[in-house]
Amino acid sequence: MTHTNHSSSKTSTTAVLLFVISVIFIAMTLRTPLTAVGPVIPLLRDDLGISNVLAGFLTTIPLLAFAIISPFVARIARKFSIERTLLFALFILATGILLRAFTSINGVIIGTFFIGVAISFGNVLMPSYLKLRMPLKVGLMMGIYSVSMNISAGIAAGISYPLAETTFGWRGAVSFAIVFVIIAIICWLPQLTFRAQLHTPTTKAQLPLYKSPLVWAIACMMGIQSLLFYSSSAWFPAILMAQGFSASEAGWLSSVMLFAQLPMTFFIPILASKATLHVPITIGFSTLYIVGFLGLTFEWTAFAAVWMICIGLAGGASFSLVMMLFTMRTESIFTSAELSGFAQSTGYLLAAIGPVTFGWLHDATDSWFATCIAFLACAIVLFISGLYGSRNRTVEQSLQGR
Repeated sequence: MTHTNHSSSKTSTTAVLLFVISVIFIAMTLRTPLTAVGPVIPLLRDDLGISNVLAGFLTTIPLLAFAIISPFVARIARKFSIERTLLFALFILATGILLRAFTSINGVIIGTFFIGVAISFGNVLMPSYLKLRMPLKVGLMMGIYSVSMNISAGIAAGISYPLAETTFGWRGAVSFAIVFVIIAIICWLPQLTFRAQLHTPTTKAQLPLYKSPLVWAIACMMGIQSLLFYSSSAWFPAILMAQGFSASEAGWLSSVMLFAQLPMTFFIPILASKATLHVPITIGFSTLYIVGFLGLTFEWTAFAAVWMICIGLAGGASFSLVMMLFTMRTESIFTSAELSGFAQSTGYLLAAIGPVTFGWLHDATDSWFATCIAFLACAIVLFISGLYGSRNRTVEQSLQGR
């Protein structure tokens, strides 16, 4: 009996370890295919002979795919199981990466869309799945998931151009993420034996999420924090250069902002697993955002690194909190996935139009001041929606008037 228990415990530990590894590698596939492209866009554009507009649109296609596909992900997973759906998404991702890397412009566009579709499934389902598989450690697992995603994104952005300058070219630079996808597929195969079901006795029918103010508050949080991330990534280098920094200094400061997110993406999910801390976390990241944007708006350049760190910390905290809210503001896994899909569809639609709108503000005023004010205004909206979303109440309670 003792030997049997020991063997069972060892098997259980191995299964948990394999699950954690599979989560890490899936997380690494959700950003590397995106962040590897930006630095090599000029090389891609020149090789394919396309315009700047079309080259820039390639970075927007995945965001549009997120907005279009996210609302349908939970229903697909409900029919085929989360495990099978995620495995299928990984195969779609591999196909998209290969199409984008080794075909002409039409294949590049189609492959980029496939990449966006595949990543949508991971974005929506992983928070809910972590809640289902490890409910007592969901904060820790969300931290591991978020950190893995962000570290791999930063590495991909850093090595893609050096790779492109070698014999690999831009095609090799945008295809190396296939290695992570292959490892993720191999690690994920054992998870197919779990066959988690999204539906429970409390979710026989799909809930009308759009009727819940709490859902809209969380969707607004997702949207504004996404808009701030993608818009700041797109325009901060130009804003900093307009304030007197060199291109290399502006790039370094942008990197500081990105890497400042990392500690927050690990610790905030753990803290947010305690519902009583949601409001303090919201106040904290909102304050950091406002301080950082004020410093940027008034061009206090001597402390530019401080402003970037503040904005980076705020970005990591706001992203991590809203990911946790998908699981902590719902009573069932299916509702969690539905909320995730609804909020992410809204969020990435805003994210897709954010960089264009912020750039238009600059062109219309011939100054970055209006753009910086817009960043501040968004931070205030995020604070208001965050306070509502941080209330200790579930979506089901909101819809039932409890």
